[in-house]
Amino acid sequence: MNKKMIVGGLIIVVFIVFGAYSFLESTVEYSDLQGAMKFGKKVQVKGYWLKEKNSFYDAKENHFTFYMRDDNNDEAKVILEGARPNNFEIASSIVVKGRYRDGYFHASDILTKCPSKYEGTAEEVKKTI
Repeated sequence: MNKKMIVGGLIIVVFIVFGAYSFLESTVEYSDLQGAMKFGKKVQVKGYWLKEKNSFYDAKENHFTFYMRDDNNDEAKVILEGARPNNFEIASSIVVKGRYRDGYFHASDILTKCPSKYEGTAEEVKKTI
């Protein structure tokens, strides 16, 4: 066989393997804190910030630490690799992305769900109809 064909085939195989690996790493499924603890893979966990527990930002290490509770009432310490999100204080719920290891959740990203200024009570909605 021609050497160029073999080298070209190897390059194609390497790109296919790299693409498949990148795709599998980019898919992140939802879980609860128990599932995150059990499996140790990258997941998304929906929950609520426990405002009554300590939270702080370490500027030297660039880490934001806080506590959260998921929908099953399980609690965990979360360390975000970065600064606190802008809307964190007013968020009605949060979604943390990361892995649970070493006794706490290592978050790489946090999504905040803020209360909508367009939401109203059922009575207010009935009045507009």
